[in-house]
Amino acid sequence: MILAEKIAYLRKQKEWSQEELASQLDISRQSVSKWESGASIPELDKIIGMSHIFDVSTDFLLKDEYDISVISRAEQSSVPAEAEFPSDSPAESAGYRQMRSISLEEANVYLQTVQKTSKWIALGVLICILSPVCLVVMGGWSEYGPVIISEDMAGGLGVAILLVMVAAAVVLFIINGMKLGPYEYLEKEEIHLQYGVSGIVEKQKEAYMQRYQWSIALGVIICILSVLPFMIALGLGVAEIWQVYSLCILLIIVSLGAFLLVWAGCIWESYQKLLQEGDYAKEEKRRRRRLGPLAGAYWCLVVAIYLAVSFSSDSWKTFWFIWPVAALLFVVLSGIFRVVTQLRDRQ
Repeated sequence: MILAEKIAYLRKQKEWSQEELASQLDISRQSVSKWESGASIPELDKIIGMSHIFDVSTDFLLKDEYDISVISRAEQSSVPAEAEFPSDSPAESAGYRQMRSISLEEANVYLQTVQKTSKWIALGVLICILSPVCLVVMGGWSEYGPVIISEDMAGGLGVAILLVMVAAAVVLFIINGMKLGPYEYLEKEEIHLQYGVSGIVEKQKEAYMQRYQWSIALGVIICILSVLPFMIALGLGVAEIWQVYSLCILLIIVSLGAFLLVWAGCIWESYQKLLQEGDYAKEEKRRRRRLGPLAGAYWCLVVAIYLAVSFSSDSWKTFWFIWPVAALLFVVLSGIFRVVTQLRDRQ
C-alpha cells in the first residue's frame, strides 16, 4: 500500500474530513487532497506530524511494503515515530550515493511530458507510413487513368509530396525528441526513486495497463487485417487502378495500427524506465554499458572490411551482402554476450 492510500485510510479511520486533517497539520485542504491522489508527497515535518496524529511510525507511512491489512495497530505503534526515522535519508547512504535520485515532482513532469509528446511522435510515424500514398496513386493514374497525367509529372509531384510529409514527420520527431532529451539518463543510468514515488508510479502503471493492452491488441489486429482490401481486390480480379487504391488503403490502415502501437508503447516505456523494469532494468543497463564500446568497435571493423574489399575489387555493388551478414552476426554475438554476462553476474 502506498503513502497516498495510507493517508486516506487512516484519515477515514479517524472519521475526519480532509479539512479536519488539514486543520490538524496547519495546511490547506488542497494539500491533503493532492497527497491522497498521489499528485504530491508530504514534506518530512508533515509526515512526522501525521505519525503522531495517527499513532503510527514513519516507517509504516513511508515504506510501501508495510500494509495496513497485515499490520495490526499494536505493531504500527510499537516503536516511537521519532526513533524509526533515521537522521540520514537512505538516498544519502553509500548504496544510493552514486545514483540519481528522482523526486515525485520530477517523475510526474516526465510522465506528463511523455503523454504529451507520445501522440506527436506516433503522428510522425503515421505520416511517414502515409508519405508514399500520393506517389502510388499518381503512378497508378499515369498508367491506368482515370486522371490523365504524365509519368514524369506523377513521379515529380509524388516524390515532392513524399518529401514534404517526411520533412513534417522529422520536425515532429526533433521537436518532441528535444522535449524528452533531458530525461535520456533514464535509459542509461541507474536511478533511485525517493520515498513513495515507486508506489505512486506503480499505481499509475497498473491503472494504465488495461488501456495499454487493448491499444497493443487493437494495433496488432489492425496491422494484420490491413492486407484484406488488397487481397480482396486481387481475388475479385478488379481493374488495376482499384488494386492501386487497395494498396493505398493498406498503407492507411497500417499507419493507424502503427499510431496506436507507438502511442501506447511510448507511455508504457515511460513507466518501465522509472521503475527500471524490462529493457530498462538495472542489469540491462549495465549490459548495454558494457556492450556499447564493443558494438562501436564491431561496426567500425565491418565498415573497414567493406571498404577494403570494395576498393581492392573496384566493385561496390558486389559485396552488399556484408551488411546483412554483419547485422545477423551482431545479433548472435549480442545474445552470447548477454548469456555470458548473466552467468558472470550470478557467480
